[in-house]
Amino acid sequence: MKKIFENKWVRFAVVAICYLLWVIWLGNFWWLLGLGVIFDLYITKKVPWAFWKIYTPKNKFQKWLLGWVDAIIFAVIAASFIRLFFFEAYTIPTSSMEGSLLVGDFLFVSKFHYGPRPQMTPLSFPFVHHSMPMSNNMTKSFSEAWQLPYKRMAGLQTIKNDDIVVFNFPEGDSVILTRQSQSFYQLKRDFPNCLYPLSPKDFQYYSKLKMQYPTDEACFYAYFKDSIVYRPVDKRENYIKRCVAIPGDTLIVKGGQVFINNKPQKAIPGIQFRYDIFTTGLKLRESIIENIGVREYGYTANGYTMLMNNEQYEKIKKISIVSEILKAEMREGQWYRPCFPQHINYPWNKDFFGPFVIPKAGTTIQLSIQNLPLYHRIIDVYEGNDIRVDGIDIYINNVKTSTYTFTMNYYWMMGDNRDNSQDSRFWGCVPEDHIVGKASLIWLSLNDKGVFPFNIRFNRLFTVIHNN
Repeated sequence: MKKIFENKWVRFAVVAICYLLWVIWLGNFWWLLGLGVIFDLYITKKVPWAFWKIYTPKNKFQKWLLGWVDAIIFAVIAASFIRLFFFEAYTIPTSSMEGSLLVGDFLFVSKFHYGPRPQMTPLSFPFVHHSMPMSNNMTKSFSEAWQLPYKRMAGLQTIKNDDIVVFNFPEGDSVILTRQSQSFYQLKRDFPNCLYPLSPKDFQYYSKLKMQYPTDEACFYAYFKDSIVYRPVDKRENYIKRCVAIPGDTLIVKGGQVFINNKPQKAIPGIQFRYDIFTTGLKLRESIIENIGVREYGYTANGYTMLMNNEQYEKIKKISIVSEILKAEMREGQWYRPCFPQHINYPWNKDFFGPFVIPKAGTTIQLSIQNLPLYHRIIDVYEGNDIRVDGIDIYINNVKTSTYTFTMNYYWMMGDNRDNSQDSRFWGCVPEDHIVGKASLIWLSLNDKGVFPFNIRFNRLFTVIHNN
């Protein structure tokens, strides 16, 4: 058997077949030209593809150095291939999925479950996302000189209800470098309130701009002009949430409970809500709160505010000095302006939302001035149309219309930490071209409040993530 694989024609055949299968999976048959390179590598050997091996080392150090160069080049190519088509590492940075995924969890995200998305911005620095290392996210790691259209290769499955999904932040097309943790569009809507409190120098600068630019929008762009950058789809910030609704589903939220197609969302172990806890006047020891497993809590005049799941709620309720527990939720019909679609026609909030039908590719809807706020960004930004309103008339690409047919599928994402999650309730649907992959495995977990290696959560190591 060993002698068989030492034959150059056998090795060529094995590699060529694997490469051909990959090209068929990729669906871009220009890559078949690579078969010529493989043939030369194994059979004719006319071109010195591994040019660094041509040099003959003169001493042990040079031999050692060339060995490392060879190993590093192979590792970079292999790791890039795996990262692009199979798995990518991801870290949980915030508590929006608390209860299911914790801050400090290190994940493997599967690209092949939903099908890999080939690079749309191929001219980029390897192994980094949108910014160069040690630049505090201020220096971009890619060039937009060459952009490729969206394409997705064949996968094992489609996205299902309650899958935990990694995706590019839909509102991340524009970013203010000095405020990268905040949504550009939310800052724009809140301007100038988002500026306060201002230092005397900043206030003087803002006042000067306000005189020059009378509208809030013009003043906003002038104030942040030196720090606004654009990012293509695959270079936008990575988010992780649970997909609660898929294309064609009707979503309603009542009292924080999600209903899909008029049926309650199936129970999610660990899902958290905010509660106000009142006591008889005595204080709860921090050690008791932490032993129960509550990680996010604060103090109020009459007690505490805590983010808890059902199990923690039952434990807190049994404590003798706890007199009352109230779920902190907004009232039905109480318009919370930051909530999608940020329009008075839809007075929704995080606890009472919808109904909203998730757009599905090929579905045609009736379009009117009343429902346009729900679909404006989808039609304009995600699907690349020019949309214009003249009175009660809607024009798409300069054609008056009263209907629209979606070209992409969309998904509704929500965090399991329901009262501490910026999710689709605030910025709407996630387009299919923003989908990165499926959260699959926790390979490491570090408590953000400890010191390595004593902060390793051994009970979470190599834990398979159960989606639905």
